[in-house]
Amino acid sequence: MVVVLREDASAEERQAVEDVLANAGIVSAAVRWAEHDLYILEAALSSSLQQSLVALPAVERVVAVKLPYVLASRELHPEKSLVRVGHAVFGAAEPVLIAGPCSVEGEKQIIEAAEAAAAAGAHVLRGGAFKPRTSPYSFQGLGLDGVRMLAEAGARVGLPVVTEVMEPTMAEVVAEHADMLQVGSRNMQNFPLLRAVGRTGRPIMLKRGFASTLDEWLLAAEYILAEGNPHVVLCERGIRGFDTHTRNVLDLACVPLLGRLTHLPIIVDPSHATGHRDLVLPMGVAAIAAGADGLMVEMHPHPDAALSDAAQTIDAATLRALATQAHSVRAALLPANTRDESVTSPTVPLQPATRVG
Repeated sequence: MVVVLREDASAEERQAVEDVLANAGIVSAAVRWAEHDLYILEAALSSSLQQSLVALPAVERVVAVKLPYVLASRELHPEKSLVRVGHAVFGAAEPVLIAGPCSVEGEKQIIEAAEAAAAAGAHVLRGGAFKPRTSPYSFQGLGLDGVRMLAEAGARVGLPVVTEVMEPTMAEVVAEHADMLQVGSRNMQNFPLLRAVGRTGRPIMLKRGFASTLDEWLLAAEYILAEGNPHVVLCERGIRGFDTHTRNVLDLACVPLLGRLTHLPIIVDPSHATGHRDLVLPMGVAAIAAGADGLMVEMHPHPDAALSDAAQTIDAATLRALATQAHSVRAALLPANTRDESVTSPTVPLQPATRVG
């Protein structure tokens, strides 16, 4: 159960709600979300208690949410949410294309990649500076220097940037440079990290854990939302399977499924899902056909020379073809698409990242 308070409720009126809940022995969590103050209750309410709460001046409505991910659920927020990152809008009619190298390898490389991504039609520039690698001897990224290079390259071509954060203590620092923060598959259930990135207020891209269920994924999103940050985009990047022909198994069925369960935008990463550059374009187009709100792909100006994930990295020409086909597929689906581009986001407009240093 969720008790939604009126924005203009006085302190005394709000206290009356807390008193009613306390007297009834109801444990609740106070959350600020979508410009509303909420009380999320751990127990169901009797009909008489619901009536008592609704009668209070501070209470706007009481919503029964059966799912464990309360804030992410369409039961609480039926309309599709929009998440803005620069000029890109996740969840609107136009699919958002995120592209760039797996790793920021140097200033020249990331500038060249940024120029190629922008020219090919990308909306957001990606690049890893802190790399979670399976082997401790693999290239681990350039750290904060890489974040700064990415931000400068994005500013140079007019694209917002997204990069991964791996440690809670780094969330605020990276947020000073990046327009969007990524939580990677290996960290999907790193709950201190989820809380830390949520507190930055930056849009968050939450990748699915490679062995995680949809409920676990949405509950991970709930940690970010519960920090008062509604700017969450889900990213399907494949789950672990038994066949070795692809890196992971791309679960495209989750895209329309999530569209029923949550109001959060959903994008797909066919690069990590397949592990093969020749599969990125067809599976990216298939993801848009399944209803994805965008794509995230690894693109390098010289793919074979990439220091990480070269086998799944496409070139600029493939990125241009992907952008063209993705927009064509979305345009073909729009007449039957029930999404309304005019739907308003529950978020407030975001300020661009402050470029520091």
